[in-house]
Amino acid sequence: MAVNTVRAKINGSWVTLTKNASTGKYEGTIAAPNITSYNATTGHYYPVTTEAADLAGNVATADDTHETLGNKLKLYVKEITKPTIIFTAPASGAYLASNTPAISFQVRDEASGSGIKISTLQIKVDSGTALTNTSPGVTVTSVTNGFDITYVPQSALSDGSHTVNVNIQDNDGNAAAQASRSFTVDTVPPTLSVTSPAEGTTYKNTASLAVSGTTNDSTSSPVTITIKLNSVDQGIVTVEGNGSFSKSITLTEGSNTIEVKATDKAGKATIVTRTVILDTLAPVINNITIIPNPVNIGQSYVITVDVSD
Repeated sequence: MAVNTVRAKINGSWVTLTKNASTGKYEGTIAAPNITSYNATTGHYYPVTTEAADLAGNVATADDTHETLGNKLKLYVKEITKPTIIFTAPASGAYLASNTPAISFQVRDEASGSGIKISTLQIKVDSGTALTNTSPGVTVTSVTNGFDITYVPQSALSDGSHTVNVNIQDNDGNAAAQASRSFTVDTVPPTLSVTSPAEGTTYKNTASLAVSGTTNDSTSSPVTITIKLNSVDQGIVTVEGNGSFSKSITLTEGSNTIEVKATDKAGKATIVTRTVILDTLAPVINNITIIPNPVNIGQSYVITVDVSD
């Protein structure tokens, strides 16, 4: 008997095949589904069913469960969109006071994509060993279309600049563009030397005072200087390239507390406090006595002065 029709069903749609006169085989050019087959079945393929009918109405079928032809009736469709990696912390170029900072990022695949293959995750800090999703310090949280990931270094990072590189693939083998994030660890507060006013209590009879000194931070200069007089901020303080600074302030009569604070880019601070007493009133001589008076030649006498201030 003669074959009447041959057709194939893919992703729920039937397509009639055309006989090739030169080969005698039935063929059809079919557009692949626009969604990856990774999530279609547990085997990650689209099942294909073929059906051949003769003129007498006899029908033969074969699908992915067929004993001999089953493996040939499995259509694997792959998406070609790369997954993405987006850092959420720390900020690019950040200065961090912690030497075990939380490094966080998001990995996402397209909607209806094959999904992130989490076992392909690689996290590398500087030139260290690549870490995976099961490495100590790595926390993975499943979210829609991907994962939120945080890595906390299990040993302290050295002070200075560091770079983290992250790589990931989806289940169809598409590799994301490598994502990098650089930051600086600074756990040491800046140095601060206040040369004026001097340490201890200083007395002055004029209200104008220059607060000056030097500061430095080897990891995150330039350092910011703030000066408070009796808890009131005295405004912008210019720090020169060599770390020196000077700021003129106006004292109030009586005791003045001066706080000088040096803060580096990581937020580490050093504070120096000085006390200056402004006294613009001269002392008052209330009384003077000389005993004995008169006094004999060559004899001693006692002078007593009563002074208040």
